[in-house]
Amino acid sequence: MIAIIRTGGKQYIVKPGDKLKIEKLEKPIGEEFSFSDVLLSEKDNKVEIGTPLVKAEVMAKVISQGKEDKVIIFKYKPKKREARKVGHRQPYTEIEITSIK
Repeated sequence: MIAIIRTGGKQYIVKPGDKLKIEKLEKPIGEEFSFSDVLLSEKDNKVEIGTPLVKAEVMAKVISQGKEDKVIIFKYKPKKREARKVGHRQPYTEIEITSIK
């Protein structure tokens, strides 16, 4: 049983038991919630493709909140004595898929 969900402007292929790091959601740790944006659902070798969505629900549980490793952005212009160094840490929510209905 698999499904394709959409969250945070991205699409993910999920199945029960999967753990994902997705764009940050404002939900407390341990809360169960559902994704309603299901684009594709497969059960017992029967595939249902949405136009644009499928009437299915993917249940998930929040495991943790955090930030990714720092990414360094360094811009440099030669012969102009111009340099700029910036760091960025993207926030994320780690979830576990519990079921697909």
